[in-house]
Amino acid sequence: MADGLFSRTGIVLGEAGLHRLARAHVAIFGVGGVGSWCAEALVRTGLGRITLVDGDTVAASNVNRQVMAMPGTVGQVKVAAMRERLLTINPALKVEAIHARFNEESARSFDFAAFDAVVDAIDAVDDKALLIRTAAARENLVFVSSMGAALRTDPTQVRLGAFSRVAGDGLAKALRRRFRLDPPARDFASVYSLEAPQVSERLGRGSLMPVTCAFGMALAAATVKFLLAKTPEK
Repeated sequence: MADGLFSRTGIVLGEAGLHRLARAHVAIFGVGGVGSWCAEALVRTGLGRITLVDGDTVAASNVNRQVMAMPGTVGQVKVAAMRERLLTINPALKVEAIHARFNEESARSFDFAAFDAVVDAIDAVDDKALLIRTAAARENLVFVSSMGAALRTDPTQVRLGAFSRVAGDGLAKALRRRFRLDPPARDFASVYSLEAPQVSERLGRGSLMPVTCAFGMALAAATVKFLLAKTPEK
């Protein structure tokens, strides 16, 4: 298993769990302050295949919170920079970098049947709602979604729970408005914060790495947990 890179993971997950994770394919939609940390955590845990989807390039303003964002990567395609970083962690990793925005125009180009799990770390509400509906429609697909991490300061307030029980989150509120006429097929796991935003959004959507990282770690941990809890296909 990659020359013992994940031997410590195997102690916790067991050899069977580690092998199942090595065979799993996870897609992360949105590789920013939350999604990039989720990707790194999954790969360092032993995930064998990952697809990264994001239409942006690295900006200087990303350096405060995104894994692949450094002065030397400013201007690079985010998923390409993230792909290079992940391959330095595990050269045997199977990684596909898709430089595209997930929206109504691109949605049909994605084969969700190819994924064992999907992580939603998209910020744009309409695109996020579309991804949630698409993923939730697949009954056996592991799916975890991130709510709002911006304008918060306390990573200890991050929680995992059903979307239907998320309260006090502006992104969840915006999603519910869009779901009134066209709701997702099922409830789904969400990562959110109990902390109220500490700064007015009128000042901009500022965010801190300890919080966005905590969101990403929670998404990764939940994804691993749900993948290993699934009954193996015969």
